[in-house]
Amino acid sequence: MLLLLGGFLLLMLLGVPVAIAMAASSLLYILVSGVTPDVTLAQRMIAGVESFPLLAVPFFILAGNLMNIAGVTGRIYKFAVALVGWMRGGLGHVNIIGSVIFSGMSGTAIADAAGLGTIEIKAMKDHGYSTEFSVGVTAASATLGPIIPPSLPFVIYGMMANVSIGALFLGGVIPGIVMTLLMMATVTYFAHKNKWGSDTPFSWPQLGSAGLEIAIVLAFPLAIWLMVVAGMSTNMAVVIGLGVLLAIDWYFDFSAVMALMAPVILIGGMTLGWFTPTEAAVAAVIWSLFLGLVRYRTMTLKTVAKATFDTIETTASVLFIVTAASIFAWLLTVSQAAQMLSDWMLSITHNKWVFLALANVLILFVGCFIDTTAAITILVPILLPIVLKLGIDPIHFGLIMTLNLMIGLLHPPLGMVLFVLARVAKLSVERTTVAILPWLVPLMLALIAITYIPELTLWLPKYMGLSK
Repeated sequence: MLLLLGGFLLLMLLGVPVAIAMAASSLLYILVSGVTPDVTLAQRMIAGVESFPLLAVPFFILAGNLMNIAGVTGRIYKFAVALVGWMRGGLGHVNIIGSVIFSGMSGTAIADAAGLGTIEIKAMKDHGYSTEFSVGVTAASATLGPIIPPSLPFVIYGMMANVSIGALFLGGVIPGIVMTLLMMATVTYFAHKNKWGSDTPFSWPQLGSAGLEIAIVLAFPLAIWLMVVAGMSTNMAVVIGLGVLLAIDWYFDFSAVMALMAPVILIGGMTLGWFTPTEAAVAAVIWSLFLGLVRYRTMTLKTVAKATFDTIETTASVLFIVTAASIFAWLLTVSQAAQMLSDWMLSITHNKWVFLALANVLILFVGCFIDTTAAITILVPILLPIVLKLGIDPIHFGLIMTLNLMIGLLHPPLGMVLFVLARVAKLSVERTTVAILPWLVPLMLALIAITYIPELTLWLPKYMGLSK
C-alpha cells in the first residue's frame, strides 16, 4: 500500500501528470509486489473505459464546443444583460445568469470559463469593474457548469457508483439554484459596498422581452402536458410543440430561447424515456448542430471539424485519466488500502453528519491536487461503502463530491479554471488566486447547505420517480 500511494505522491510532487503518475505507480506496485499478473494491468485498462455511460463524455464535450462556435455564447450574454443588467453590479449578475444558461449545454466548468469567460471579463473591464472582481465572479459562476445538468462529473460518478445518471442530473437542479442565489447575493453585497450602479438603464421593454423568453420556454412543457391531457399522443404533442416553438423563434429571433431549451429537451427526453442520459449527450450534439447549421447558420464545415478535433483531444486526455485511475482504484482495493482507509474513518465516527464533514475536508483537499475525473474514480470505491453503511443516499453524496471537486478547480496547484481565467484575464496565477478567495464564501455556504439539507438534492429526483 505504501509503495502504491508513496510512488503516486512522489511522482505528483515531481510534477508528473496525474494520469502518468497513477499508471506508473500502479505498474511499479504490480512488478514489485507480484500481487497480480502483468496482463491484469492491460485488462483493467480496457475495463476502465469499456462502459456505455462513458460514451456521454465525448458527446457532451462536443456539444459544448459546438455551442461555442455557433455564437450561442453571445446570445446568452445579450439575454442576461436584458434580464439582470439593470441591477446594481449588473454585469456581475449577468456573469452568473450567463453561466447558469451555458451550464445547461456544456456540463463542464472549464468550458464555461473559457467560453463565456472571455466575453464576460472583457465586458466587465470595459464597464469599469476591476480585473480581480471580474475574474472572481467568473470563476465562482463557472462551478455551476457541473452542478446544473447536464454534467460530465455526474456521468463519471454515476458510472463508478452505479447510480442513475438521470437522478443525478435532476438532483443538481435545486442546488444549482441555491448556488446562483448565493452568488447573486454576493454581487449585491459588493455593489452596495463599492456603491456601484447599474450597467444598463432599466427598461420595461427589455425586461419584458427577457421575461417573455423565459415564459415561452416554461410554456413548452406545459403545452405538451395539456395536449397529452386532451388525448393527443406524447410524441405528436412534442412534435407540434417543437414546430410551433421553432416558428415563433424564427419569426421573432429571440436571444436565448433555443439555448434555454437545451436542458428542457435533455431532462424532458430522459423523463419521458426517449433516451438514456448517455443518449441525451447525443441529443445535445444534434441540438447544437441544428442551431449552428440550420437555425443561426453560424457554423461551417471547417468550424465543425475544428470543434471535433478539439473534442477528440479533450476526450483522449479524459479517458487516459479514467484508464489510469481505474487501475489505481482497483489496486487500492486489492491491496486493502481502501478497506483500511474505510475502517479508519469508521473508527473516528459512525455519525453520518460527522462523516460528511470529514469527507468534505478530504475531497476538498484531493480536489486541489488531482483532476476531477481521477479524483472521482479513486475516491468512490473508498468512500461509497461507508456512505451506504451509514445510510447516506449516494445521489446526495454525488452532489457533495462534485461541488467539492469544483471548488478544488479554483485553487493551485491543479486548478484548471484558475489557470484558464489567469490566461484569459492576463493576470498572474497569484493575483487570480487572491481574486477568487472572497467567492469561496458563497461556495462554502452552498456546500454546507447541500451537505446538511439532503432534500435540496433528493426532492426533485424523488418527485420525478427516479429515486426512492
